[in-house]
Amino acid sequence: MIDLHTHSIFSDGELIPSELVRRAVVNGYSAIAITDHVDFSNIEFVLNGIKKTAYLEDVWDIQVLAGVEITHVPPQKISKLVNKARELGARIVLVHGETLTEPVIPGTNRAAIEAGVDILAHPGLISKDDAVLAAQLGVCLEISSRCGHNRANGHVTRIAEEVGADLVIGSDSHSPDDLLTDEIAKKVALGAGLSEKRAYEALVSKPLTVIGYTK
Repeated sequence: MIDLHTHSIFSDGELIPSELVRRAVVNGYSAIAITDHVDFSNIEFVLNGIKKTAYLEDVWDIQVLAGVEITHVPPQKISKLVNKARELGARIVLVHGETLTEPVIPGTNRAAIEAGVDILAHPGLISKDDAVLAAQLGVCLEISSRCGHNRANGHVTRIAEEVGADLVIGSDSHSPDDLLTDEIAKKVALGAGLSEKRAYEALVSKPLTVIGYTK
């Protein structure tokens, strides 16, 4: 299991990073990105803490990636914050997309894609034009297992399949029970309408590409 969207107590998650990673190991994870919510007010603090979690790689068989989820930031400010996140050492950069369950500012999806984020999280009823641009720029669209955010999974899958956009499966974990297993993640992928082949790509091939894995 490779999960590139999780949260710790550095934002609104329930677990300190070491427990989050430990529980991920028990669930069979080979890699986890801790991507706490950030804006301009807290990004240095959050990344400084999360980056220290890499010490766990010395003792557990898991890759731990420091990341961020840029959240409810005005679209015109997203590109600047994406650049800042990378300068501060973020390995994975997500933007909190236009989910159906929160009042995300319209235009957030487009701004995130134009900024070249790694993953557009739970993009809601993403437009075909935005999905085309995501495909062109190599921005992954997320199929979310999180209750509420997953309401648009079918739409995201349909649009992605139509335009050739890449997909990844993300737990958006905030609590222990949110963490996935390979079996559950595959069911999320298939339930969203992916074929077996595309499910494998979303669960394994594309996440490996995002984290820069090479044989």
